[in-house]
This record gives sequence, C-alpha cells and structure tokens, in this order.
Amino acid sequence: MALSSRRQRRPGIDIWPGFVDALAQLVMVIVFVLLIFTAGQFYLTDALSGRDAALQQLTQQLSQLADMLALQRTSNGDLQSRLAQLQLELQMATQARDRNAQDLAASRQQGSTLADQLKASDAKADEAQSTIDTLNEQIAALRTQIAQIAAALDLAQTQNKSQEAQIADLGQKLNTALLSKVQELARFRSEFFGRIRAALGDRSDIHIVGDRFVFQSEVLFGTGDATLSDAAKQRLTVVTNALKDIATKIPPDIQWVLQVDGHTDKRPIKTSGFSSNWELSAARAISVVNFMIAQGIPADHLSAAGFGEFQPVDKSDGDDAYARNRRIELKLTER
Repeated sequence: MALSSRRQRRPGIDIWPGFVDALAQLVMVIVFVLLIFTAGQFYLTDALSGRDAALQQLTQQLSQLADMLALQRTSNGDLQSRLAQLQLELQMATQARDRNAQDLAASRQQGSTLADQLKASDAKADEAQSTIDTLNEQIAALRTQIAQIAAALDLAQTQNKSQEAQIADLGQKLNTALLSKVQELARFRSEFFGRIRAALGDRSDIHIVGDRFVFQSEVLFGTGDATLSDAAKQRLTVVTNALKDIATKIPPDIQWVLQVDGHTDKRPIKTSGFSSNWELSAARAISVVNFMIAQGIPADHLSAAGFGEFQPVDKSDGDDAYARNRRIELKLTER
C-alpha cells in the first residue's frame, strides 16, 4: 500500500522498482558468490581453521545485510560502502590465508628437513651400534686372551716357584762350594805367606799387613826409578819360588791370581821417564810382574795395578810417613 501511495504521488516514469530489483539480484549474486567462497573455505587445511570462524561471521553478516536490504530498501550508497568494507575484509582474509599457506609450506619443508636429519641420525645410530657390537666382540676376545694369559701366568708362577726353589738350592750349594774354595785358597795363602816370612826372615822393611805382603819401595827400587836392583831380584826370587811350589798344590778349579799393587808418596814427580806418580807406581808393579813371569809364574795368574799416592797407609807428613807410603803390595786372591 505504501508503494501504491508513492506511485500515485509521483508523476511520470518511476525507475525505482527496477533499480531495487537489480540491486536485489546483485545482492543475491553476491550472496551466491559468498556461499561458494564459504564452501571452498571449508576444505582448507587445519592451519586456516582459525579464520573459518571469522569468515562464517562475515557470511552471517552478509546474509543479515542482504535481508536488511531486501526488507528496508536502504540506499545504494550504504550498500556500496558495506560491500567495499566486506571486500577489504575478504582481501585481508585472503592475504591471511596466503600467509598461512606459506607458513604451512615452510612447516612442511622444515618437516622434510627434520625427516632427512632423522634418517641421517638413524644411519649414524646404526653405524655406532655396529661399531659397539664390533668392540664388544673384540672385548670378549681380549677377555678370553687375558684369561688364557692369566692361566699361563699362574702356571709360570708355579713353575717359577719351583725353579726359584731349585735356584735357591743351587745358590746354597754354590755358596757352600765357593766358601770351601775360599777357605782352601786362604789355607794356601797362609802357607804362602808363612814360607815367604820364613825365607826372608824378620826384616823391618818387609812385613805382612792383613792379607797383603808389603815391600817398601826402597827394598826393590831406587829413588824415582822402576828398575829392579839385583838385591830386589834375589828377594823376589824367594817369593816366586814359594809361589811356584804352592801353585802346584792349588786345585785347577780355584782361579787364583797374585795381585801386584804399586804405591808412591804424595810428593809430585816429573822426570824424563815419568810425568806423574800414577806412571811411576804402575811401572814398578809391571816390573815386578815381568820379573815373576820370567821366573816361570804363568801370566794369567798375575796382575799389576798402579795407585799413585791416593791410597796412603800414613796420611801424615814427614819422611817416615812418605817411606811407609812408598811400597809394593802382593796379594794372593781369587780372580
């Protein structure tokens, strides 16, 4: 009735009904497009689910707007403004959807990368497990070898104890034999010294000190000289004869030697023949040894050594001390 009243009041052609019909059809098209868009959005991934509610709300708002346009016949300007706003929101929603799609693609790429890394980790884990298995086999083999070595060691220790007992027994027997030989050699040494003492008589310049027979150097040599005098040779002949007689009684298994040691006093010497007391003491000992070899004493039972002034029997100064330190010592000992 209202429309009829308006038509009666307006003269001429009334285009408003056609405009309203066109606008209504446009609204229906928009609603149809929105319905299609809403149906398409239903199939988006879970990553776009947060936007579905907003799009549904927009759809409801568009439906309400369409109903209001159909009922209230509002102005085209308001509809255009609202439509522009909806298009803007739709564009924003589309951009948000595109961003979410990019995020989803990036997430899928990261998932693929992580999957590759997981495969690589699994391969490394398999390789490590294989290495562990190999090491376990080697450890088992080593333990077997260690057990075998331990068994062999126990056997060796048992044998070693037996051998040590045998060695100890042999050592005791050897010590007993050596002691017997030493005692036997001591007996011959005592006999040797006794014969020499009896042959040379009681002389102050020839005497026994411990296990050594000592000749003062003046008895055998001139001052600073290493040549035996005729009197020295006579006295040494007594020694060599006694030694040769005793040597025939010493068993062959006793390795005896007559050790000849030369000593000087501490006063330095430097002559054309000797540049030091070392040389003089050694030369005197060698002269005695050479004489004894010439008298028939085997060379392998003689030794010569020079000690210079470094083993004095009297450390004081004075002519008497110097005379006591200048000496030739003979010692019958075991080689």
